[in-house]
Amino acid sequence: MSSLGTDGGGATYNSVSGDAVVVGPLLMAQHIEGIQLPPAAPAAPPCQGPPPTRVFVNRTEELAGLRDAALALAADPEPGVVMVVGVGGVGKTQLVAQAVRRELTRLFPDGQLYVDLEDHRRDGAVDLAAVLGGFLRALGVHKDYVPGRLAERTALFRSVAAPLRLLVKVDNVQHAPEARALVPPQGLLVVTGRRALPSLLMDGAVLIDVAPLDEAAGTELVRRWYADADEGTAADVVRLCAGHPLALRAAVEWLAARPQLTLDDVVRDLTAGRYGTGDDGAREAMGVAMGASGGATQDGVGASGGPAQDGVGEAVDAVLDAVVAEVSDDTRHLYDLFGVLPGTTATADLLRAVGAIRVDAGLGELLSSRLAVLVESADRPLRYRLHDVVRAHARQCARALPEERRRSLLRLVVDFYADAAAHGDALVLGARFRIQPPPVRPLAELGAQKALFTGGADALEWLDAERDNLQAVIRVAADEGWHQEVWRLCESLWALYHSRKHLADCVESGLLGIEAAQHEARPDVEIRMRNQVARAAYELGDLDRAESQLDAATGLLELAGDPRLSGVVWESRGLIALARGRSEATPRAVGERAEEARQLFERALAANRAVPDPHGVVVQSYNVAQALVAGERWTDALGVLDEAAEVARATGDEPMLPRIDLVRAQAFVGLGSLDRAVAATAAAADRAASLKLFAKLDQALELLAALADRAEDRPLRAACEEKLRELRRNMGLEPPAAPPA
Repeated sequence: MSSLGTDGGGATYNSVSGDAVVVGPLLMAQHIEGIQLPPAAPAAPPCQGPPPTRVFVNRTEELAGLRDAALALAADPEPGVVMVVGVGGVGKTQLVAQAVRRELTRLFPDGQLYVDLEDHRRDGAVDLAAVLGGFLRALGVHKDYVPGRLAERTALFRSVAAPLRLLVKVDNVQHAPEARALVPPQGLLVVTGRRALPSLLMDGAVLIDVAPLDEAAGTELVRRWYADADEGTAADVVRLCAGHPLALRAAVEWLAARPQLTLDDVVRDLTAGRYGTGDDGAREAMGVAMGASGGATQDGVGASGGPAQDGVGEAVDAVLDAVVAEVSDDTRHLYDLFGVLPGTTATADLLRAVGAIRVDAGLGELLSSRLAVLVESADRPLRYRLHDVVRAHARQCARALPEERRRSLLRLVVDFYADAAAHGDALVLGARFRIQPPPVRPLAELGAQKALFTGGADALEWLDAERDNLQAVIRVAADEGWHQEVWRLCESLWALYHSRKHLADCVESGLLGIEAAQHEARPDVEIRMRNQVARAAYELGDLDRAESQLDAATGLLELAGDPRLSGVVWESRGLIALARGRSEATPRAVGERAEEARQLFERALAANRAVPDPHGVVVQSYNVAQALVAGERWTDALGVLDEAAEVARATGDEPMLPRIDLVRAQAFVGLGSLDRAVAATAAAADRAASLKLFAKLDQALELLAALADRAEDRPLRAACEEKLRELRRNMGLEPPAAPPA
């Protein structure tokens, strides 16, 4: 990396510290202008959601209702909400997809966002922060700029989406607050669910009720799929399937794979109850999964229910029994695996790892039978999932497996994720301190055709894509009493939690990790888990909760063997002390908090030197310097930072250098040396840009603009402000400028 001022052609400068130098105002402005930024993401609007099928019948009234509502709401500057309601699998999502193709795309040209809330629902509650994080990234916001807290993500979503006419499609909404959080500032929110939500209707939402197909429409659909079908026979199938599109599609797809049979064979077998003899528990499970039972939800009384819908549930159950009974043994094994899986999606690699054979053929059969669907993503591996109605059936079937068989399959799933997460952690965070040993299985063994991931960035994307499954696996491992796997997963996932700010996940899993450590009588692990929970609580602003966890961890330190465990606890306590100091009202109180933090960081530094852990030494030295700056001990801070930078350069710890330079700049400001503060901040910007640490580059440019303003350096301030605008534009925080007319 070149030092500032080395290409200025005769510019005079004085060495400051490390690589920072003082140069003339014009040369410094030119240097900032020359910083290379990543190109902006392509300006193509997002187009998310299941595509429409070519074969679609009837629904004329529902499509007209959606169109009329969209037209009315599109003319209104305020955002609108449409609620599409019907039993599970009745075709709500496909109805919306058809409406999008026919009308809605032109009305909302700036993009379509989509999410199925079942993928983010845990114990009845939806992780809205995760949903909004996905929306922000789809709208072009760089991952480094997605904040951690729900309130911050909500605010950023509203800012980024403010100038856009967006269509947001959300499946499986159960409660009104879930929908309200996802309404775009302007545009339209279309939600699907199994019951109407009265409070949304009171807010002005438009209701579209989707019933099962009547006999005429169902018959037309069957004959378009199966052209040779007799009209009367097709009508019989519709009656036996209660007009339910999912059941009809599954029945006809099942028949299409068996050319020796006819539609009459399907009617005869279903009428005879050959495949419809599932037990009462399966009937009840299917009814619940489809929303067939009437009654009240948390948000109000259900829109529909009763005997007719109970009949729909029984019809779908019968068809699924029929389809599953006739698939190959290997495919049935896959179906059982989907019923056992803790999460909602699976990759082919996971299925192979848990003992499935002929995976590609089996997945093909599940897809062709309409039992499974493909979850596609431009930047993530292919995943497969069962429709939620089918998933309820599969899980009911899985309960019939012998308990030993069910637990052995679950254990294979847990072991796969524990090893994969450990490899991902190692690639993302390198040689950081870990309690668990490296995984026994090499990474190449976890992927049948290619490695699950290669470098650190790829590993982080894999962890993020599997986040919901990983959380579900931790909960299942805790339920099964596999305590070592629980804390192993929690420790490995710090790489994900910290990098992507999934802070609520960190708290939830960390509490399970604490219980697992206590079961295993592992005070070292308990300290680690409590510290992770404390750090997440600290970042969420809950300092009292963070301190409570650290108090419990401190009481265990004398039982811990590795001094780094005491180091992480003192570090966390120091960060909390600094945070409390920032909120203090008097200079004396601020100084006392700064000194408290310094002493805690010094203890953490000593613990890392005792190992020794070079990265820990650099981090804790950096923290000590922050505390010294907060206590206005500017010169002492500079000495500590010089030593930290020397160790960082010697050990290749490059990402710490821009952080060190930013604190150094604050120390120079305290000493009244603006020129050296400018040089140190410019060095931080230079390093951050070369390392693609864009959040740090943003911080450096913002500080540099403020320093230039104080120094009345107009060229430098203008250069920083323009570079900052360009960076934020390229990071997706500002809409691109309109093209010239």
